[in-house]
Amino acid sequence: MKMPVFYLSHGGGPWPWMEGSSRYDTALLRCLQDLPQQLPTPPKAILMVSAHWESENGTFLVQANPKPSMYYDYYNFPEHTYQVRYPASGDPILAQQVQALINQAGGQAHLDTERGFDHGAFVPAYVMYPEANIPMIQLSIDASYDPVLHLELGHVLRPLREQGVLILGSGASYHNLRLMGPEGAEPSVAFDTWLEQALTQTSHYADRLQHIKQWDSAPAARIAHAREDHLVPLFVALGASDEQDAVTRILSSRSPTGIMNASYRFG
Repeated sequence: MKMPVFYLSHGGGPWPWMEGSSRYDTALLRCLQDLPQQLPTPPKAILMVSAHWESENGTFLVQANPKPSMYYDYYNFPEHTYQVRYPASGDPILAQQVQALINQAGGQAHLDTERGFDHGAFVPAYVMYPEANIPMIQLSIDASYDPVLHLELGHVLRPLREQGVLILGSGASYHNLRLMGPEGAEPSVAFDTWLEQALTQTSHYADRLQHIKQWDSAPAARIAHAREDHLVPLFVALGASDEQDAVTRILSSRSPTGIMNASYRFG
């Protein structure tokens, strides 16, 4: 049965393991906890495209370790957050299939047996599937952040949806670490409003693609994403969707300083 595709704002650092005000985002918590109920059947595996793994020169890397380690790519958090374990198994056969799909389409992909789960992967996966009973692999993004390249990547991955693979793009619809206070609220809302219109109020798929290709012309775009690594997983998710997929906003998260973040389902 065909799986939907998701673009997720994954939140800040290891937030599910924090206490008190550091774990403010109950909207995100509920969104991720509810996500498995939105699927037609439990997924065979998760393909996670995280903003926190970049490769270069148009060559994508596919996580191929049967037992991935942990990669704690956050800083200045409490010691216990560096002891977190998410023991989901990898899926080397799926990794080989992803590599083959990319290479057969004229792209370049290599298997990587060293990379561990980064927090863009294990944080949302933990909230969704705390039992870690769904195999998961990661796929890198290209450091060029080219929208067309990543839309094409998503298109190449489409067949996996029919095989029960859950494709998740994990980033943040607003990501400017220098402007996370009240001064970032207004630009975050401006970009958030544009993004929702571009995705949910555009009836034709080709027009939706065109809007996203030109995302940096949107209101406050370069304030919301001075560096668009956290937007790139959206390009992949949108590319993996098709003309028949309805687009639904599944998260409206407002931080204590007024920063807006969104997540979307395609299909």
